[in-house]
Amino acid sequence: MKLQNNQFLSIEQLQAKYFTQPKQSRTGREADGISFQDLLNQTAENAEKDGGVRFSKHAANRLAERNIELTDNQMERLQEGALKAGAKGIHDSLVIVDQLAFIVNVPNSTVVTAMKQAEADENVFTNIDGAVII
Repeated sequence: MKLQNNQFLSIEQLQAKYFTQPKQSRTGREADGISFQDLLNQTAENAEKDGGVRFSKHAANRLAERNIELTDNQMERLQEGALKAGAKGIHDSLVIVDQLAFIVNVPNSTVVTAMKQAEADENVFTNIDGAVII
């Protein structure tokens, strides 16, 4: 590869250098040897094993913003509510645990949003097809 007088490579030289080399396989591996797909599968398997609900990014943000901390007992009751909703064929459920309200996407076992019941505007919840009060 010949450099031009100004010591910069020409476009043709760059193309030859980067586009004619054999493509390296990209496995998506990180430095620790775990690919994103492997991590995603592992997380999904763990959630299925636990039989528990996950929190969406939005729901996790709402919990943090509203200073809501769930006890182990409340978490168990939330999971129980999601299971009861699933048994009745509910897809998007309102699950009320103590003074906390959760919207749960039952097929995905995912809490979509969370709030204190007193914060709910006029106590009106939309886009649900069932409710479980635990």
